[in-house]
Amino acid sequence: MVGFERGAALSLGSAAFTENNCATRIQKVPIKNIEGKLVFTEAHSDFVVQRATNLCKPVAQLKSRALVQQESNGMERRARHQPNQISRGVKRSERKLAASERAFSFLEINARQNKPRSVGLTEIRGPYYSPMGRRYLKDLLETMGEYVDSLKFAGGSFTLMPRKGVCELIETAHSFDVKVSTGGFIERVLTQGKNAVERYIAECVELEFDTIEISSGFITIPTEDWLRLIKAVQAAGLTPKPEVGVQFGAGGASDAEVLEREGISSPQGAIARAKRFLDAGAPLIMIESEGITESVKSWRTEIPMQFAEAIGLEHLMFEAADPEVFSWYIKNFGPEVNLFVDHSQIVQLEALRRGIWGTIDLWGRVVTFKDD
Repeated sequence: MVGFERGAALSLGSAAFTENNCATRIQKVPIKNIEGKLVFTEAHSDFVVQRATNLCKPVAQLKSRALVQQESNGMERRARHQPNQISRGVKRSERKLAASERAFSFLEINARQNKPRSVGLTEIRGPYYSPMGRRYLKDLLETMGEYVDSLKFAGGSFTLMPRKGVCELIETAHSFDVKVSTGGFIERVLTQGKNAVERYIAECVELEFDTIEISSGFITIPTEDWLRLIKAVQAAGLTPKPEVGVQFGAGGASDAEVLEREGISSPQGAIARAKRFLDAGAPLIMIESEGITESVKSWRTEIPMQFAEAIGLEHLMFEAADPEVFSWYIKNFGPEVNLFVDHSQIVQLEALRRGIWGTIDLWGRVVTFKDD
């Protein structure tokens, strides 16, 4: 094979060529361009040396015998290397499987139930204080999805989003075995009448929500009507999740002074309603944080203690979207208490549950004892 630099003359047989030549018949055609050099092989064809690029293009669409042989040799080489390629593929597959394992797995951490869990549930807030799209959620769940059991829309945020965007969030959550809850927006829907409630439930089914939370922070609704809502959600094939609390006006992040004027209800009354909801088939009761640890001048920690004693922690989930609050729950109820937090807090919460980090009052003190 022969090559030439730009501007150099090349003699092939009886003809001499430079970059100024245009179209001359020769017995050699280019098959490759390597760093601006022309590489030739024997054949009968026409070619043009292009002034600007030093590239040669065959005029006749003829393939040289040498080029055919080169391709044949390339196929043979690929065939010989095929076993090595398969081996490398297997190794990459093995690395991919290993990538799903926890990093630094030789270090001991608190044991937890695998998903689907019955205790130690973590529900995270979705779009509300910050937007959330499919890519954002996927990034979050690719790293921490093992520790997230459900995703909750807040404040009816789904009513502001494109339908496609809502579907993509739900599909992404489901792909990581994460269930999706509506949040307590139904109390806003209730103000628009029975037909709106029925259409709301039907839309939740169509969009493939898993759970409809039933709250009444801003409205007053008879317990019997609440029970009818539970049955309507069950009849649609979804899971009802009643929310109870002691603070009227809860759910809107109102100031403590404003809520204090509204007053609080009896914890015993809230416990009695929660028991009826469980009897009606609701598997889990959400406990509203306002009036207990949120928007209060001082925490009323005796209330979650009363709920836990009367109902059992396995049937309760506590709103705790503040590090000090969920630290208190873990400190007093252990790492398997069911909690609702903001999605930005999932790493901090799981670090506490696993006993690997924490504040001075919890660092190294959160432990479990499980069967092997």
